[in-house]
Amino acid sequence: MLDALRYEWTRLTTLRSTYWLIGVGVLCSLAIPVIAGIAVNEEPLTSETVAAGLNGGAAFGIPFLAVFMAIIGIFTTGHEYRHGTIQPTLTALPQRSRLVAAKILVVAAVTVAVTVASMALNAVALLVFWGEVPGLFEDPLRSALLGYVLYTLIYTLVGLGLGLLFRGVPSALVVIFLVPLILETLIFGLSFLPMADWLVPVVKFLPFMSGARMMVVDLAVQDMSGPGMPDFDFFGRWASGGVFAVFAALIITGAWILFKKRDA
Repeated sequence: MLDALRYEWTRLTTLRSTYWLIGVGVLCSLAIPVIAGIAVNEEPLTSETVAAGLNGGAAFGIPFLAVFMAIIGIFTTGHEYRHGTIQPTLTALPQRSRLVAAKILVVAAVTVAVTVASMALNAVALLVFWGEVPGLFEDPLRSALLGYVLYTLIYTLVGLGLGLLFRGVPSALVVIFLVPLILETLIFGLSFLPMADWLVPVVKFLPFMSGARMMVVDLAVQDMSGPGMPDFDFFGRWASGGVFAVFAALIITGAWILFKKRDA
């Protein structure tokens, strides 16, 4: 197992794309508190604005860091098939389960470290413009920030599973962008139509949308309950995260089983 971990660490840290993707993801996330600081630094910070600053607006827009880390996850296996290095890899490390486990552990560790470092950098930006980061270690902000770390981790593992499942990069990239940005948005929008109200119970099981609820400070606001609104009956913060985690686990498990049965 140590050989597999050492191999995966060396592979990941010697690819230039790893540093480019991490760098771009961190900078895109950092841009949110910097732009907010320049534009509205006279406004007092609330728990919601602190969370948006620390996670780069991930709960309300595109989760920049999570997307770029997911691409690294896709490259973890997709690159090996794309460049034909999977066969020599399996020759050196013939125990496939150990290889997959090593990829998951190394990518997960790097993802958590990068996410925490990005949040720390964003916190510095908030300190520069506002001089404080209120409520950082108090709930619900603390839970929302922990949820952001878990969301980014699960998002990355979904990318890793898709790369292994499709044995390549292009198809996995299409799915990782198509499902959260188009498919889930379409289902959510259609659920407001009376003729498609049968979609309302489905919404709380949409994986990426459910995962995003882990990052929200005030879940009551996102529940969108009120007169004339569909009753989505969303799960709580961690149960919603469980939906996303189960989705990732199903993809990884299916890809892992196929990886053991397929030829290289």
